[in-house]
Amino acid sequence: MLAFFRMLIGCFVTAVAIVGVAAGIGYWTYQDVTQPGPSAEAHTVVIPPHTGISEISDLLAEQGVIRHPLSFKVVAEVTGRGGALKAGEYEFPADTSAVQVMDIIASGKTVKHKLTIREGLTSAEIVALVRDASLLTGDTGPVPPEGTLLPETYIYSRGDTRESVIERMKQDMQDALAAAWGERRSDLPLTSPQQALILASMIEKEASKNEERTHIAAVFLNRLRLGMKLQSDPTVRFVMAGNGANKFDGPLTRADLEVNSPYNTYVAQGLPPGPICNPGKAALHDAVHPEHSDDLYFVADGSGGHVFAKTLAEHNRNVATYLAATGATTATAATPEPVPANPPPPPPVAAPTKQASGAQQHCRASPGHPCVVPR
Repeated sequence: MLAFFRMLIGCFVTAVAIVGVAAGIGYWTYQDVTQPGPSAEAHTVVIPPHTGISEISDLLAEQGVIRHPLSFKVVAEVTGRGGALKAGEYEFPADTSAVQVMDIIASGKTVKHKLTIREGLTSAEIVALVRDASLLTGDTGPVPPEGTLLPETYIYSRGDTRESVIERMKQDMQDALAAAWGERRSDLPLTSPQQALILASMIEKEASKNEERTHIAAVFLNRLRLGMKLQSDPTVRFVMAGNGANKFDGPLTRADLEVNSPYNTYVAQGLPPGPICNPGKAALHDAVHPEHSDDLYFVADGSGGHVFAKTLAEHNRNVATYLAATGATTATAATPEPVPANPPPPPPVAAPTKQASGAQQHCRASPGHPCVVPR
């Protein structure tokens, strides 16, 4: 009997010891995962796809985000967080506890990166920027048609595909163009959203100053109504750059202005057959909300902007002033187009529909181009 009681006492003591040890381990583990972490500064950690809880624990410990990988793993599995931990790039602030680390990873709130696309770039230039974004994956696919990508700042996560970013740009341009077209003025000589997009691309390349966009739009639209050639330098530069496939930064020559291309608005009538760049939302808006003006001409003013004129005589005086100020010559300048005596009737205007859902100075589109050099 005495031996039996001794055995019971021994079992009890053992059980108490086990419970005490377990309680001590549990308390220590709790303290370990809830107290501030070991890092005195923010850490960014990339968790690759298909990484298990053990590997994640070891990786976090190696990066100095947590102290003990075993306690992190145990708590993650006991609390059910282990299966919720997601791959990605995460930023952990200084002193983040292990439990907070679990919550951040389980939330899937990865580090966000920015890719800013400037207005007026060609599709080839935009695709090159996307291709150079090293945190994106995969190929860009073929270069999209000109004017189909919206310049904007795009937010993405490490590992997103380049094609997905390009598709977002396409969708955003479709949405922006639809919104602008749905709110257009009713008296425009434009018959389709595509024409508005083409005009916006020309305005984007012409306007050195934002406040001049609506005035430039008015000049182009007035000339379209009168059947005058648009005579826009950027359209020639687009041609000389292989229709946007290459770079062309040199001065335009008389021979350039006479090149045979439907995009060359010095020889072709009306709008080009397609956009010459990817315009931003502001240019889309201004293309269909032009300033109320009778002006038909503009020339560089020597300070990055333009001087506008209603008549050819006034324009020629502006050109002379520009030439005198810059020392340029008219020897190879383009011939300004006079106002036609019998302008054609304006094209039919589509009724508006309710929507469902630091610059380089040059003469620009001005007739009487004073900055052309001989070839």
